[in-house]
Amino acid sequence: MTDQLRPLVSRWNRDDARESAEFAALLADYHLQTEAEKGAPAATAGDLPQKYAAEVEDPHAAFAAELVLIARYAGRAAGCLVITDRHDGRLEIKRLWIDPAHRGRRIATALLDEAHEHAVRSGASAIRLSVWDWRADAIALYRKAGFAETPSCDDRAQLICMVRDV
Repeated sequence: MTDQLRPLVSRWNRDDARESAEFAALLADYHLQTEAEKGAPAATAGDLPQKYAAEVEDPHAAFAAELVLIARYAGRAAGCLVITDRHDGRLEIKRLWIDPAHRGRRIATALLDEAHEHAVRSGASAIRLSVWDWRADAIALYRKAGFAETPSCDDRAQLICMVRDV
């Protein structure tokens, strides 16, 4: 049994090699799963499309201007969330991933709550995101967190755009 009964969310410590490796591993899992779901499975992170492989290979460069949140559960990195400032008064969630072994422990909710608190502190008017239409559980989670569907913010087929006012 663990003493930790809820996830702990903090900003990614870019100077911590272990935390950087954990974040890169979470990104790799996210992209490998997404590509498999799109019907274009990759065997390793190096086989991902270059845009995504670059995130895994060098998250420091890929997310230099973004806020990255890491959720820990029982002392292990269990999830991540990346927030981009769109410079139009809105923030955008670019990556939200929970290690499948840690799902069902309110980790995604804790990350979304912290993203909302960041939006409040920063004076943002809204947070937006896009999600693949086949990810029904994620869509339900976003709706429960106060996000609503909005006209498409992306030209890729099968993406649903959602927004939450702050």
